[in-house]
Amino acid sequence: MIAGLLLALVTLGRLGELWLARRNTAALLARGAIEIAPGHYSLIVALHTGWLVALWVYGAGQPVNPFWLAVFLGLQVARVWVLTTLGTRWTTRIIVIPGEHLVAKGPYRFVNHPNYLVVIGEIAVLPLCLGLPWVAVVFSALNAAVLTVRIQAENDGLKQAHRDATA
Repeated sequence: MIAGLLLALVTLGRLGELWLARRNTAALLARGAIEIAPGHYSLIVALHTGWLVALWVYGAGQPVNPFWLAVFLGLQVARVWVLTTLGTRWTTRIIVIPGEHLVAKGPYRFVNHPNYLVVIGEIAVLPLCLGLPWVAVVFSALNAAVLTVRIQAENDGLKQAHRDATA
């Protein structure tokens, strides 16, 4: 029962984030932002959908490990920090506003891509909460492959936007 509640909360949270991302994306594009490398976005959606489906299918009836749950809750604090730091610039796509400076506050003072660190942690830790290490391994490997493409594309787009801002 606790696992099902946890998965329901995570699923609802992800759906809320998709709504927020869609709203922010539309607002950014209306301000002249551009999307970078949209071709891989469907892979991200498929990865996260598959991850949630696997967790529901194999983990909904499992006991919840309190240690891994505490780690997961810590990751949620970090997620909120990222979201609030980026505010209306947060989205699930790579959206850059030519001429605007990069965000350099909050967790971005310490690392370039804190959101991806949170996602890496979540994809590994939530399955461990439910005693599903194989789900953690499989989806972490798939996530690593997708993030390799995404982070390179995002870095390229952000460098160009930063060059535009300092020109």
